[in-house]
Amino acid sequence: MGKVIGIANQKGGVGKTTTAVNLAAALGVLEKKVLLIDADPQANATSGLGVEQVPASTYHVLEHSILIQEAIQPTQTPYLDIVPSHIDLVAAEIELVDKENREFMLKTALQDIKQEYDFIIIDCAPSLGLITINALTAADSVIIPIQCEYYALEGLGKLLNTIKNVQKAYNPNLDIEGLLLTMFDSRLRLSNQVVDEVNTHFPEMVFETVISRNVRLSEAPSFGESILNYDAESKGAIQYLQLAEEVLIKNKALQKSK
Repeated sequence: MGKVIGIANQKGGVGKTTTAVNLAAALGVLEKKVLLIDADPQANATSGLGVEQVPASTYHVLEHSILIQEAIQPTQTPYLDIVPSHIDLVAAEIELVDKENREFMLKTALQDIKQEYDFIIIDCAPSLGLITINALTAADSVIIPIQCEYYALEGLGKLLNTIKNVQKAYNPNLDIEGLLLTMFDSRLRLSNQVVDEVNTHFPEMVFETVISRNVRLSEAPSFGESILNYDAESKGAIQYLQLAEEVLIKNKALQKSK
């Protein structure tokens, strides 16, 4: 049974999609079967993996107008498939409002395929709307990317509160996989201060891996490739492989404790 991990932060520009795409690709490189679900109407994860034709998308999956299997496409990365997104997904926020069990649409859709993947990664929209609630309701855990810049912790409390509300109302088993520090620049005092602050306040929740600012990471999406395909020797590729290994080690430990 595959583990479903949401990548969420209501603040934009924190490396959320970069993390979703490259963690999924890194897990694929490590020979884990992975499905990436693009649940963001901006569809950056979709274009970032070079998917241009989107005959069926997350919108159709949430509407239950098709089976999720019909929306899945292969990618250039071995072991990695994607359910692409489209701007139409914006309409789902409105169209799902009157539907019964509207928060469980994605969870229901995933039931048929969870056993086919080791990990299902959901790239959430930078908001706390109904689509993100669907993602958190479907997820087993959530990774929260935190940018190493001013205001990084602003909104984190709000997101953690939303996660608590989802736990109470829809998904009592939702866990926090970890806080991921992104866009780190060791030359900047502010970056180091943010790292210290997050580790002080959330010592048990922070990943050891820190994602540095990296030009190659920024370039890769414009070529429709993950950083592992674009430049496997870059610092960004190495760090996302380290993150994937950290996720695998953590989940092996959890399985042994059960």
